[in-house]
Amino acid sequence: MARKKIVDESTAPKSPAPAPKKPRRVRRTEKAPQVQVEGTGAIVPVSSASSAVVLSRADAGSLANAMETARALQAVTGSAWDMNRTQIEAEAELIVHLARPEHIQWLDRDHSILAFNERVFDWALRTDVPLLERLRYLCIVTSNLDEFFEVRVADHLEAARDGVLDDEYSVESYRRISEKAHKLVQRQYELYNKVLLPALTGQGVQIFAHGKRNAGQRRWVSEYFNREVKPLLTPVALDPAHPFPQVANKSLNFIVRLDGEDAFGHTNEIAIVKVPRVLPRFVRLPDSLAGGKGKIGVVSLSSIIRAHLHELFAGRQVVEFSQFRVTRHSDLAVVEGEIQNLRTALRKGLQHRHFGKATRIEVSSSCSEQIASLLLAQYGLPAEALYRVEGPVNLVRLNQVIDLIDDDRPALLFPKWIPQWPRSLKNSENLFARLRQKDVVIHQPFESFDAVVEFLRQAVKDPDVLAIKQTVYRTGPDSVMMELLREAVRKGKEVTAVVELKARFDEENNINWAEALESVGAQVVYGIVGLKTHAKMLLVTRREARGLKRYGHLSTGNYNPRTARLYTDISYLTANDAITSDMDAVFTLLASQAGLPQLNRLMVAPFNLHSSMVENIARTVTAAQAGQPARIVAKMNALTDWGLAEALYKAAQAGVQIDLIVRAACILPALNETAKGGAIRIRSIVGRFLEHSRVFFFQAGDEEQLFLSSADWMNRNMVRRVELAWPVNDPALRQRIVDECLVAYLMDDRDAWVLLENGIYRRLEGDTVNASAQQMLAHYFSTTPMPRASTRPRSRNAAAKTLRAAGDGGSKKK
Repeated sequence: MARKKIVDESTAPKSPAPAPKKPRRVRRTEKAPQVQVEGTGAIVPVSSASSAVVLSRADAGSLANAMETARALQAVTGSAWDMNRTQIEAEAELIVHLARPEHIQWLDRDHSILAFNERVFDWALRTDVPLLERLRYLCIVTSNLDEFFEVRVADHLEAARDGVLDDEYSVESYRRISEKAHKLVQRQYELYNKVLLPALTGQGVQIFAHGKRNAGQRRWVSEYFNREVKPLLTPVALDPAHPFPQVANKSLNFIVRLDGEDAFGHTNEIAIVKVPRVLPRFVRLPDSLAGGKGKIGVVSLSSIIRAHLHELFAGRQVVEFSQFRVTRHSDLAVVEGEIQNLRTALRKGLQHRHFGKATRIEVSSSCSEQIASLLLAQYGLPAEALYRVEGPVNLVRLNQVIDLIDDDRPALLFPKWIPQWPRSLKNSENLFARLRQKDVVIHQPFESFDAVVEFLRQAVKDPDVLAIKQTVYRTGPDSVMMELLREAVRKGKEVTAVVELKARFDEENNINWAEALESVGAQVVYGIVGLKTHAKMLLVTRREARGLKRYGHLSTGNYNPRTARLYTDISYLTANDAITSDMDAVFTLLASQAGLPQLNRLMVAPFNLHSSMVENIARTVTAAQAGQPARIVAKMNALTDWGLAEALYKAAQAGVQIDLIVRAACILPALNETAKGGAIRIRSIVGRFLEHSRVFFFQAGDEEQLFLSSADWMNRNMVRRVELAWPVNDPALRQRIVDECLVAYLMDDRDAWVLLENGIYRRLEGDTVNASAQQMLAHYFSTTPMPRASTRPRSRNAAAKTLRAAGDGGSKKK
């Protein structure tokens, strides 16, 4: 099982105990005695318990209470099972899982993730998408599937190995996950071979396989192999002195079966050739060998090596071979309470990430059963873990093909999008003076993230700025903002950076930036033990005539200029004293772990964010029961928190109209209409840009609330991370966010998929207005001049009226 992190008992949010569910199995090899969970009849297996022990159920979502239960389990196990902290955390995670309500037909989270990737794959199918962009979407799906096997599959696989029959993770769950993944992979390669490759050839771009290369091309490839590739290859023939080599996660390898004897008279049959990652996976042929004027020829590294494998085994015959690629469980686990230096421990952990337990093997479609069986046995995997593919074993590398030819074929790409300078700001404007007048909203990538960088740049250059504090989650390897923080230190300003070292797959970047910031004297802290700091905030303290004044930036997305051009997010700049005072309190919490005071505006996980969202849902229920307008519209990346999902379900049963815009995983089923007139309508938007903003709107009678947040509605965000949400109280800004982030997406019928009551997503194909929200917004921001400030007051329920005008709100349309 993947190791889990745990929150400090003193800070964990509490929530009411839900309806019982079947216990999730404690996975160990020995048969476990049982413990009864009080009030449920549920039986939890426990190692070495001499008799059943009655324990109190943990509250839903509360790992702290579960931790106490796990410790109680430890107390009855004696010395036969000496639980370390990691095991206790795992048991706590299992006990919390008991809290999933049973009266709702939940959607499977992992199947929902795969369904999201099917929606992404649809972009590779669409003929209205430029050809190279279709290829790029194919690569994105492969990358997503890689992460799925690195992070989500291990529990299913372990349960299948253990023969678990009746559990969320079981033999059947692994079979169903594998079946769905196999079908998606098969569709990918069918599209690649039967549609995309012929289409590229039609555009004068050909990827030449070995059998399709002419004599001149083969000579060039041979010279390239001998000059660039062969010196880096070290084939390993397997025998007792040369065991199967360590194969890194997602690396390209060849397995070869040989005939004849080696130099010492041995007849060892199997050899492994590891392909160095420093070699490009695709190489462009000289134009003179591309097949004609204006044509482009490309060859793959795998085809170059396969054509010359025999040269690596002089005196022996290559009988058969196959490419293979192993995907490994790669979720870093560090027991923070048992280490002295988190940064050092994570850096050591990164060295071992590439060699975790295998979860999948990809081989060429021609791979023999003998070799396939050998690989499965080597990595201890069942037959379902073997994926035969007809083409490159790693489609992600086709991104290199796009890079090789994009300058020559711009018509095969999306028109370049250039984010616009924010409409509410002037170029070269003093942002501090501007923020003293009014808060500023920046809608990325339609508006440029450069304005946020400019905010930090002005703070660094301003001699009156005394201190800068910033959280760092995913900032990338080349970050202008990190360099600006370093410059601020050199200018004598107090700089505090809260660097999250455990940001999955960005650990190394963040470790490097932490060391770079410390090297110039910045105060670097790593947040709170057991929690990831996912909140996005930047706080500037400036000396002014009336005293010290704070200016802040909050965001739904990361401080990463590259992804800010690809992800939709909301940046919020403010000089509001209530908000910036709260921000300073959160920074103090992260640095000193001092108690969090009563906050004015911000909601913070794991303290009150979850309960605040539940309370807002409850207010809509009260309004619906009183016959008043009751509406929830929420946009997020994922909805997998049982407590919030159950609250939404009950709200719909009470008559609340609910619209959810959930890009990826969603466990909540759709409801067309409940007995009291409520409904849950769920849609997913998959477009050119990755939908990433989190926006939550609640209407309870005449009261409207709009919140922006760094958090999705997932248990990990609410319990195991430090997250923020904040209200937007300015009527004009609130209306703008409703229009751009909610109404536009509820109207979308080009990039939208609607979740049906049977759990299947259906794509809308111009059913009503034939419009894409992202295209509408891109057109709006690129053509609309900056509006003049309006003095006309907004009506109290302007946002709700606009949402009703979008077509879904308040109606009973199905």
